Amino acid sequence: MEEKKLDINSIIGFVLIFGILIFMFYQNQPTPEELEAQKAEQEQVEAAAKEAEKEVETAPINQSQPINLQDSTAVADYKSAVGAFGFTQASDGTTKLENEVLYLEVSNKGGQIVEAKMKDYVTHDSVPVYLVKDGNANFAINFSTNDNRVLSTADLYFEPSLTKNGDNQVLSLKARVANNQFLEYRYEMKPNDYLVDFTIRSQGLNGVINSTRPIELTWDLKAIRQDQSVQYENRYTRLTYNHEDDKISKLSEGSDLDEETEEDVKWLSYRQHFFSTILATDDHFKTAQLSSKNLVEEESKDVLFTKAYSTKAPLELQGGELSQNMHWYYGPTDVKVLDDYKDLGIVESIPFGWGIFGWINRYVFTPFFGFLSSFLPFGIAIIVMTIIVRLVLSPVTYKSYLSQAKMKVLKPEITEINEKYKDNAMKKQQETMKLYNKAGVSPMSGCIPALLQLPIFYALFMFFPTSFSLRQKSFLWAEDLSSYDTIFELPFTIPFYGDHVSLFPILASVAIFFYMMMTTGQSMQMQQQPGMPNMKFIMYLSPIMMLFFFNNYASGLSLYYFVSNLITIFIMLAIKNYILDEDKIHAQIQENKKKPKKENKFQRKMREMMEQAEEQKKIGKR
Repeated sequence: MEEKKLDINSIIGFVLIFGILIFMFYQNQPTPEELEAQKAEQEQVEAAAKEAEKEVETAPINQSQPINLQDSTAVADYKSAVGAFGFTQASDGTTKLENEVLYLEVSNKGGQIVEAKMKDYVTHDSVPVYLVKDGNANFAINFSTNDNRVLSTADLYFEPSLTKNGDNQVLSLKARVANNQFLEYRYEMKPNDYLVDFTIRSQGLNGVINSTRPIELTWDLKAIRQDQSVQYENRYTRLTYNHEDDKISKLSEGSDLDEETEEDVKWLSYRQHFFSTILATDDHFKTAQLSSKNLVEEESKDVLFTKAYSTKAPLELQGGELSQNMHWYYGPTDVKVLDDYKDLGIVESIPFGWGIFGWINRYVFTPFFGFLSSFLPFGIAIIVMTIIVRLVLSPVTYKSYLSQAKMKVLKPEITEINEKYKDNAMKKQQETMKLYNKAGVSPMSGCIPALLQLPIFYALFMFFPTSFSLRQKSFLWAEDLSSYDTIFELPFTIPFYGDHVSLFPILASVAIFFYMMMTTGQSMQMQQQPGMPNMKFIMYLSPIMMLFFFNNYASGLSLYYFVSNLITIFIMLAIKNYILDEDKIHAQIQENKKKPKKENKFQRKMREMMEQAEEQKKIGKR
């Protein structure tokens, strides 16, 4: 077969074709004006998309279309759509349930709570606290009928009947298919109580509800913004639930969307930082699909909602009928209140923290602070609690400072080792460890006391931002110890800082700077040791981080850190000037050097490893 070759004519043809394509591309490229128009159009599309997303986020959840009951055609269409449930006389309106602490409105349409107001609490701008209002919530049972209709109770009209059961108010709402056949929502409100008993039951509907198709409970709610900092509030706004033998779990507080499917769900808490809407069931949901969507992108005074929560849970028929006993809780996320419902266990919806940190918070700091604040102003109670905590931890502070004093005594010898073996890092490390061993000093002995304080640190970090008792309690210039204090409003926003200046974080930052000046002095002298961090950098970084991080945090937490570091400084000065004697420490170390030291297994292993590394290094140089 003859081999085909690329001749000169073919090459010329390809070049011409390529040139024509380039010319056509050049001729057809958009002008600067067209590029600007395209850019403007793209910006309009993006703006429209953002506006549409904002509208979705601010739109009410309850999208059931209202019916003009004066329009006979509309009423006829409604009855045709709902089939047998058209027997119920359609009537607009709501029924009010209220006691000393809680106000509810229940709508005839859907039979659900459309307004829930706290009587004793207001938001940061003095507006009553609403957990349900203006269509931010939707509760419904979705089911199929034997005549092939798919219905939602959100679209059905119920007949209300308000009666008394002793001192309790009882509201029965019935969606009827006949006089003695109905689906009933029953609410029972007790005096001076945030918990409302709620029952779903049906009578005579075993021939109406299609038992072969799934029956699903749906509950959606957008958490209404209550605090002055929406991002701060959003950190503690989470969907929490009890499932699988009393396990407590939470959906993410920060991700855009978090979804889980769980089994054996006992209760669901739609927490809104200091207030919660909780649905508890006596019979447990076999499964539940849960979701939490974050609605906060940045700090803004215009944001209305923090999270969008959703639950879908299948219900089972019993003898062809619905029968579900549940409880609604609309109230504060307050341990004093939630502890009253021990049989439900909803107190565990409070974010005490995990593990031992939560245990310390729940059983030590919460009751202790409750005791102090029962007879002291809240700001003074924080100071007193801080003093007691620091005094309890003073032996730990003593151990830490003693370790630093020993290191200071050894400083001249360590400097000598550094100079002698400045070109041999391995040998320098060996000799330094040998010196520590002879003197009976451990560099880690200063770190261990600090680690012992971590559970206390974290427990208090969770305690102050979530302690309901601090909400809207003032102290000095701080109007609300559960939120940030403000001494100056900025005309602009500083990234990671905010649009205001808080004084307590500044005081806390200054105190921690002087504290670190004292505690890192010796460490800074040791920073030439291999592997030691740059302590001078950390000394400056920590106060700056606190200044920025705590500017939007609870002023009660900043007050605690300010007083805590201040007290620690005084304790360390007392230890330095009146308790520790550096001459005695030096004499003790010299005595320790004279005594023969036995290596433990760990020390021997480390020495052998370093000696082997040194030998390998020598062999490599040959």
